[in-house]
Amino acid sequence: MSVQEQPAPAAPARFHTKVEVRWSDMDAFQHINHARMVTLLEEARIPWLFLDDRPTVNLRAGCVLADLRVQYKGQLRHEDSPLDVSMWVERLRAVDFTVSYEVRAAEAAPDSPPAVIASTQLAAFDIDTQRLRRLTPAERDYLAQWLDD
Repeated sequence: MSVQEQPAPAAPARFHTKVEVRWSDMDAFQHINHARMVTLLEEARIPWLFLDDRPTVNLRAGCVLADLRVQYKGQLRHEDSPLDVSMWVERLRAVDFTVSYEVRAAEAAPDSPPAVIASTQLAAFDIDTQRLRRLTPAERDYLAQWLDD
């Protein structure tokens, strides 16, 4: 009886971007300040979700942050710039989705432990009615490409 190898499961799709650290992002201990890290995560989402050619571009006009979690596994400093941020969709529902992040220093190996692990729950929002709205089929399809099953 021969043993057949099973193909390795496909790795989830990850969106990678580089984010520059500004000198003002540093705190008195010479590592990136927590509030500034949250801003850097926000900046990383822009090329993935909010550019004109993305199906999720309308979220720019109405998207609210429902939850934010940040875990620091190591320090990041100004000299670690530009940070490598990888993102994917952890959960996708009718009106919201959860983005997961791994942040590494510029020179870190892609398979090295991340210095920061984070997640944000984002909800589609209609500014005019001041209510949550359902994600459109195009938005859902785009986000589903990045879903980590």
